[in-house]
Amino acid sequence: MPEINYIDVFFSVQAFQEEELRGKSAVIIDVLRASSSITTAISNGAKKVIPVADMSDAMKIATTMDQKDYLLCGEKNGTKIEGYHLGNSPAEYEPEVVKGKTLIFNTTNGTKAIKKASLANEVYVGSFLNQQAILNALQKHDDEIVLICSGWQGRLAIEDTLFAGSLLHAVSGGNLPDNAKDGAKVAFGLFEKYGDDLAGAISKSDHAKRLAELVPNSDIEFCCKVNEFDVLPGMRDGILTNLNG
Repeated sequence: MPEINYIDVFFSVQAFQEEELRGKSAVIIDVLRASSSITTAISNGAKKVIPVADMSDAMKIATTMDQKDYLLCGEKNGTKIEGYHLGNSPAEYEPEVVKGKTLIFNTTNGTKAIKKASLANEVYVGSFLNQQAILNALQKHDDEIVLICSGWQGRLAIEDTLFAGSLLHAVSGGNLPDNAKDGAKVAFGLFEKYGDDLAGAISKSDHAKRLAELVPNSDIEFCCKVNEFDVLPGMRDGILTNLNG
């Protein structure tokens, strides 16, 4: 497990440059909803997930594959992209839909963060749904760790920050030392304040309010569940698979 002062938190995709991750490992966090959907899909048997930065990249990859082998997945500003098979709701990624499939995944914030972290030693995708799997992976690291909150269009997202804080709280045993990094202190403090009622805090978040007009409330509730799945989505050669598999 890395020393707590070797763990930092970035609060949006725009908060870092690619080179800052060289020699470090990263956990990508997009609780609402890319991390939660990717975790659910992999747990339900998706063969692999290819994150892309935009629709153009998604189509380029799709043209190289047999149509029966892939699904185009994702959203723009919370809404399913026209012509895609699936949107960004975890409820869509049922076993009978995704088992054995390659998912080409494109979202407003989360997949951009994943792509931007490509220089890191390891890249994991974390959510409340697979919290313990992320903690187990971090225990094996002695390099610096960056918890990357995808945020929303460059702004802080409380749900992502709360998940980062939950990891820091677990790693530190609930006692964050004074030499922790500033970002870690912010995330830890937020979790201390709101961690006893994650669903309540997240349902009142700015992003949840934006999504309320677009997605069912059950999406928000599901994304707040802790340790639903024992899967570890991790990057290998630009592709996410279950490293616990």
